[in-house]
Amino acid sequence: MRKEPMSQADEHAQHERLLEGLRAYGANYREFTRRFATWLGLHATDAAALIEILTAEERGTTLSPARLSERIALSNSATTALLNRLEQAGHIVRSREHDDRRVITLRSTPRIHTLADEFFTPLGTRVGTVMDKYSPEELQRFEAFVTDLQSAMTAHLAEPTPPQPLTS
Repeated sequence: MRKEPMSQADEHAQHERLLEGLRAYGANYREFTRRFATWLGLHATDAAALIEILTAEERGTTLSPARLSERIALSNSATTALLNRLEQAGHIVRSREHDDRRVITLRSTPRIHTLADEFFTPLGTRVGTVMDKYSPEELQRFEAFVTDLQSAMTAHLAEPTPPQPLTS
């Protein structure tokens, strides 16, 4: 059976639904970060930093304080204060693992891994169930779509910000 091509209006509506779904996903992600922070008794920014460190470790990489600062959009001094709080709470350790002893590596502690697993595993199970409904080929196409969107947004963010609007 041959599919009829979508009208321009239908295609536009589909794009809007997809973008709204991505915005809603981002809002839910922020809400999970906020709830994780509340559950741990942390500020939301501290929890976001902790999630960045944990996520990097899951990918088999590490973060330096400078890279974390970029990822969570904080100044170096604010990131240092944040890392001090996380270290005092026993959630992270800073180590010098490189030949260049000036390079600091951020590592999560086993205790925070246990807590993060306790908090996020139920969500991971639900997300896995949803992803299992799609073929590897469909997920590959969606992965390419999300990567292309991220690249477009990153390129736009690299451009100068337009001047602020005049106030009356």
